[in-house]
Amino acid sequence: MFADIFAQLIAGFGDALTLWNLVFVILGVAIGILFGVLPGVGGVTALTILIPVTFYMPPVTALAFLIGITKGGTSGGAIPAILLNAPGSSENVATARDGYPLAQKGKPVKAMRMALYSSVFGDCASDVVLILLAAPFAALALLFGPVEISAMVLLAFTLIAGLSGNSLTKGLLAAAVGMFLATIGLDPEDGSQRMTFGVISLYDGISLNALAIGLLAMSSVLSQLVDIWRPHLDPTSAITTWDKAAQRIHWHEFRACLKTLVRSSYIGTFVGMMPGLGVTLAGFLGYGAAQRASKTPEKFGTGHLEGIAATEAANSAVSGANLIPTIALGIPGNIAAALLIGAFTIHGITPGPFMMAMNGQIVYALFASMLMANVVHLFIGRAGIPLWVMALKVPKAVILPAVSVFCVLGAWIPSNSLFEVGLMFGFAILGFIMRKTGFSIVSLFIGFLLTPILEQTLRQAMVLNDNNPLVYFTSPIALPFSLLTLFFIWQFGIRRRLKAKETK
Repeated sequence: MFADIFAQLIAGFGDALTLWNLVFVILGVAIGILFGVLPGVGGVTALTILIPVTFYMPPVTALAFLIGITKGGTSGGAIPAILLNAPGSSENVATARDGYPLAQKGKPVKAMRMALYSSVFGDCASDVVLILLAAPFAALALLFGPVEISAMVLLAFTLIAGLSGNSLTKGLLAAAVGMFLATIGLDPEDGSQRMTFGVISLYDGISLNALAIGLLAMSSVLSQLVDIWRPHLDPTSAITTWDKAAQRIHWHEFRACLKTLVRSSYIGTFVGMMPGLGVTLAGFLGYGAAQRASKTPEKFGTGHLEGIAATEAANSAVSGANLIPTIALGIPGNIAAALLIGAFTIHGITPGPFMMAMNGQIVYALFASMLMANVVHLFIGRAGIPLWVMALKVPKAVILPAVSVFCVLGAWIPSNSLFEVGLMFGFAILGFIMRKTGFSIVSLFIGFLLTPILEQTLRQAMVLNDNNPLVYFTSPIALPFSLLTLFFIWQFGIRRRLKAKETK
């Protein structure tokens, strides 16, 4: 079987490795990075805008161009997260936890190089899984019903405790606020209004885009503006000079992160195969797993290379894996995959069980294009780093207003709504207060992100099983997730309290 796959992949390279396709792969990766840099815009926006442009392209060229955009967009969001503490997309939120502190230590190039290498590593690992195991892994995804997915999400909720900083109470309170905000809008079951106050713009709930930009990017801008106004601070970028020799990533440093890269790639691949879980969850799960497995977890959040590697490898690994259910079942793994289904349809290709049989040549050309895009991504990303670092030499009094404009555009462009811009500023104020009072913004964000998935799957699981919670311990797939949830509740809650009592 593997010999046949390899032969078809070689044939795919024969179709994909042309000068015209290579030009559009390069163009796609470059556009993806540029869109990823803009807070709140990201690769998904680029896909939405540019899919119609591919109508007149040959199928392989069009798909290669769009794949390049998705790969560049994911890593591009890490650049403002590292340099400005303003993540370009929600999937890069966890990257800022270690990327920005490392940049403030005078090593911005090192942080961006680690993010790039990790992103390419995760991409490659995920693409290999897609090529070799698309059909078997898609069959596994079919076994996940509401019980299994809700068990997985409950486990993810318990991991918030590991990301909540020194105060478990503040972390859990922040997560509770995030859950509360996620319930605003129309009830998904009966359509009744929940805390909308008659505002039509809230019927669909609070926009993740407005919340992410305001809470993460704009709140950072406000915090830095306040610092500039303090008389003892110089209103310029914190890092203007640095030791060039310290920007290199040595082999022993990369080797120390290798286990983390493999682990996060596996996590991202698994999350990518499960429709609806999303890239952001993969990044947080990869970061949390690396922190728990580390012998020095206290270094995370202080500018630790392993934290950057964990996040970027995990969120990039989703890009290949989310095509597994897309190609094998016709079910998109996330928004980007859903847009790619539209691109397939434009070119007369129907994703689903018969796609490999009817369009095998194009599918393997797509696989080859994905591997080509990884190589292109490495070179373009590496060449562009010096350009992005120049932003640190610009005075903050200049760059922060520019970032603010991008935040406003990022909130307005997807929805064309000034209400979204107002929400963004509201969450910016909330994020600023949380930063100054020590509440975990990450915990609030995770709570908001996971609550809709948990609410829907938990309701379905209870309806299908006569409100019997024991189903989480009788399902063979849900059982390990449930046991891990109980373990982490003990680890982060009860055990931490017992240790605190012992030290008093």
